[in-house]
Amino acid sequence: MLKIATILGARPQFIKAAVVSRAINGFNQPAKQDTDGIYEVIIHSGQHYDLNMSDVFFEELHIPKPDFLLGVNNCSHGAMTGRMLENFEVVLKQERPHLVLVYGDTNTTLAGALTAAKMHIPVVHVEAGLRSFNRRMAEEINRVLTDHVASILFCPTRQAVENLKREGIVKRQQNISDVLNDLMPQVELVGDVMFDAALYYRKLARKLDFDLPERFILATVHRSENTDDPTRLTNVFCGLEKAGKKIPVVVPLHPRTRKLMDQFGLQPNPEQVWLIDPVGYLNMIYLLEHCSLVLTDSGGLQKEAYFFRKPCVTLREETEWVELVEHGFNRLAGADPDQIVQAVTNAVGTRVNFDQDLYGDGKAGKKIVNFLSALDINPKS
Repeated sequence: MLKIATILGARPQFIKAAVVSRAINGFNQPAKQDTDGIYEVIIHSGQHYDLNMSDVFFEELHIPKPDFLLGVNNCSHGAMTGRMLENFEVVLKQERPHLVLVYGDTNTTLAGALTAAKMHIPVVHVEAGLRSFNRRMAEEINRVLTDHVASILFCPTRQAVENLKREGIVKRQQNISDVLNDLMPQVELVGDVMFDAALYYRKLARKLDFDLPERFILATVHRSENTDDPTRLTNVFCGLEKAGKKIPVVVPLHPRTRKLMDQFGLQPNPEQVWLIDPVGYLNMIYLLEHCSLVLTDSGGLQKEAYFFRKPCVTLREETEWVELVEHGFNRLAGADPDQIVQAVTNAVGTRVNFDQDLYGDGKAGKKIVNFLSALDINPKS
């Protein structure tokens, strides 16, 4: 039996992990079923941990509850990563998995990958190869370093494969059992697990318990580059207010963003910007299905807008999902209020063809599990 330690800690990772865990265990079955000969241990760092940002996701996505909850949060990047390294090492020594599986680009991702690599446990990175080429973003550092210590790299797009190739990370083994023997990289194009999630969970979308405007823009703001700078955060919400004069903007507000807005004295016009509590994934799907447009600094929501055939404006100067910009589904506006309004106007006034295959066939989770289940955990020397 192949034993995998899945390490996660942030909301987008719960959604991605739901796809792979369901492929391993069988949807809505008791945890740790021996499907495909894989036994999964789930380790939650605690990076995002409150009812709306964590617990509710495990409940509504039918993810097995974590075997370990480490409670590492509310500290600086360095302190958080260091404490996670220490805690992950203790758990991995106890569990002795054959592989460590990490998702995306958070501090949890990097800490899990570094811990496993130093213990000579092969690292599996789901959503490998993404690049924004902005090294000032913590997420960019996390994803680059994780890719360079990973043994198995599951890429969501052809562009991600090319990004890795430019950095010297290419598919090397013909015999995949060598991955466990030699810790050499194995690059696989499987598609995007978030596309799998959108296809599966859209039928389970949940209406919110209050009435929304007939037409609205869905917006999220949580990236530290936007929230930690008072001027930039003020400019972002100024842009949302201006856009909201034509179409109201609904903002499920991240707790950290709300705290900083209170600290900076930001109070957007409530008729133009509706600030609501964080929502679960099934509520977010409902919002995506019914909105007119998406404004976000999130990486995942850019793709989900495309999955639900909605134009998107990204509140950053660059994106790791470059194909969305190249095909006209997404526009970069940064934090300039006038650019935000202009991008919204252009997005609403432009029709694009969403019938393009950018992120696979919705079977990425199954492909990942099929690949892992074929690994020889007792290779002959």
